[in-house]
Amino acid sequence: MSAHGAVAPSTHGPDEPDGADGALALPEVVLRYLEHLKVERRVAERTLALYTDALGRLVRGAARLAVPLERLQPHHVRMLLAQLHGAGERPGLSPRSLALQLSAWRGLYRWWGRRGGVALNPVEGIRPPKAPKPLPKALPVDQAVALASQLPEASDPALAARDHAIVELLYGSGLRVGELVSLDARPGPEAAGWVDADDATVHVLGKGRKRRSVPVGSHALKALAAWDALRGGLAAPGEPALFVSQRGTRLSDSQVRSRLRQLALAAGLPTSVHPHMLRHSFASHLLQSSGDLRAVQELLGHASISTTQIYTQLDFQHLAKVYDAAHPRARRKSGG
Repeated sequence: MSAHGAVAPSTHGPDEPDGADGALALPEVVLRYLEHLKVERRVAERTLALYTDALGRLVRGAARLAVPLERLQPHHVRMLLAQLHGAGERPGLSPRSLALQLSAWRGLYRWWGRRGGVALNPVEGIRPPKAPKPLPKALPVDQAVALASQLPEASDPALAARDHAIVELLYGSGLRVGELVSLDARPGPEAAGWVDADDATVHVLGKGRKRRSVPVGSHALKALAAWDALRGGLAAPGEPALFVSQRGTRLSDSQVRSRLRQLALAAGLPTSVHPHMLRHSFASHLLQSSGDLRAVQELLGHASISTTQIYTQLDFQHLAKVYDAAHPRARRKSGG
């Protein structure tokens, strides 16, 4: 091995130890870079350990390819990345872990290049595979209905009426929390959104400043009417917001989240509930009943149908659970 980073070939797998000591010794240039991170950059101990591990993988990978570190090319890096992503029969590294590997490798070559050691950063422009988006969490229908039906306990009847109206509107119309808190009590040229009780619709200003109208159900209209009758005793003079705090000013996103968590606990729900979970529940339950993806897209205000298609996976999960619970051939017999 040279001081510039050339390493001897190895026949070990992506994560197998090299040599009797269980690891291939790091080249001098890598050790100097790690010292730079520790002394000059003062990175956290955990970060330094992760970078050391990542750079060890780079050294072992270069050894398997029989290519000195200073001569690695982008296609070599992509090859190493692919090996780490699917390391033989064992599970490969996750996209998040691969991103960390690339960050460590990229940092080494940038530092090395500033010192004239390499002319090319072979890691520049290479990105890890995208991590799969986690499915949004939706409440089962019975839990969502229980939460919406729960009459909040509060010393102030106005606050109880406000919270009930908020839950009914979030679940009944699938609003984003930002859209909800932006609603004004009355329509007007300055209003970002409002509820039209006569037309049973809520008009909101969504993402991209796009306006849309969403139906409001009878339960939500009833709850909103009860809140409207008490709002005047809580709202500050001239405050246009539909939903106000105890101080009489417009309710914030964080205040809605906090109240919703408390309401879910009071309703006996076994999970923490946030506003977007009610939006997911609205979409999932509507799709389960109607099967109309385009209509759900319009109601949610999604610019692309691909964003809405995530709910088809939730719907399939629901159907799979029904199948497992009900179909004779799906049941697993005890002891079988």
